[in-house]
Amino acid sequence: MNWNKSIFLAAALFVAAAPASLHAQDNLINALKNNVSDNSKEGFKFTEIINLGNTSIKDQGSSGTCWSYSGNSFLESEMVRMGKQPVDISPIFTARNTYIEKAKNYVRLHGQQAQGDGGQLHDVLTIFRKYGAVPHDVYTGLQPGQTRNNFAEMAPILQGITETIAKSKKPSANWLAAFTAAMDAYLGEVPTSFQYNGKTYTPRTFADDVIGINPDDYVGISSFEEHAYYKPFVLLIPDNWSFERFYNVKINEITEIIDNALQNGYTVAWATDVSEKSFSWKNGVAYVPEKPIEQMTKEELDNMFNGPKPEPTVTAAQRQEAFDNYTTTDDHGMHIVGLVKDQHGKEYYIVKNSWGESNDYKGYLYATKEYVRYKTISILLHKKALTKNMQAKLGL
Repeated sequence: MNWNKSIFLAAALFVAAAPASLHAQDNLINALKNNVSDNSKEGFKFTEIINLGNTSIKDQGSSGTCWSYSGNSFLESEMVRMGKQPVDISPIFTARNTYIEKAKNYVRLHGQQAQGDGGQLHDVLTIFRKYGAVPHDVYTGLQPGQTRNNFAEMAPILQGITETIAKSKKPSANWLAAFTAAMDAYLGEVPTSFQYNGKTYTPRTFADDVIGINPDDYVGISSFEEHAYYKPFVLLIPDNWSFERFYNVKINEITEIIDNALQNGYTVAWATDVSEKSFSWKNGVAYVPEKPIEQMTKEELDNMFNGPKPEPTVTAAQRQEAFDNYTTTDDHGMHIVGLVKDQHGKEYYIVKNSWGESNDYKGYLYATKEYVRYKTISILLHKKALTKNMQAKLGL
């Protein structure tokens, strides 16, 4: 199809109303800027226990691609663990191909599925398996003059195409070409081959020969009381567009699994809720308050992040209830790379984010284990990061 005609078709199918998720990530970050204590960093004295190899902090810009940034950061740390020289993998290559697969599903389901920029950590493995991977420098998704990704204009155009096609009585054979051409206009065309360290690769050969991970070696895990433990279940969240199944474990086993992984040199990709008032991006701390936010005094609110605070023990029933009543939502993907303890001996996970280096810890944050038990949507890790006993329980 002629490129100009493709873009004209994409524009003609544009739906004026932007998707609800269009500015979700920007709105989330802006909201979290209000969760701040000025003296937070001085109030915490962290001692490092484990800090595993990870690549530089990235900035996802104005795009809902946290899942791709964190998932690829996870793969980069897997390269470090395997003794390889890590590569900055292109998260936009992963996101672009995920949008293609998501669009196909959307049309096949006659529009009865969520759209938007969002995805899940396992999408990184799905795309790796089907399309391969490329270095970030080869495919940045940036146009001349751009320094940060911004999907604000592209997202509603893509949604307009798929919504129009889903409503048609008989989709043509050309709609996917138009959809892809729209992404080409905003993100650039994906090269069929490229040079890396003096050798020529395709996305497939680069994924296999340079990165060298096996997607089948990884497992997704979650924890919900309503599902049978140690069995797989479909996680019912809008961004699980591929209806991937996750293994269900008990609430305390979420952190036991993460701890065992870190102790044995494996990092963990983490999907979680960050919309809580007790999650502060600026201060780089997340915990579960002992008292409900609405019952706090102004002084207590002002001092939420000025040092370690006591936490309640969250039950499986509370975790399930928070998910069912939308208190816990699927907001964000990040990467757990280590463990610290505060001046009182409480342990926190070192979490690598993809919002640049704008917070107190230059792009990292510290989440308590109670927060992780309460607010985790899912984790992704290597099967060998699980104990032999847990592997047996899950039937791996």
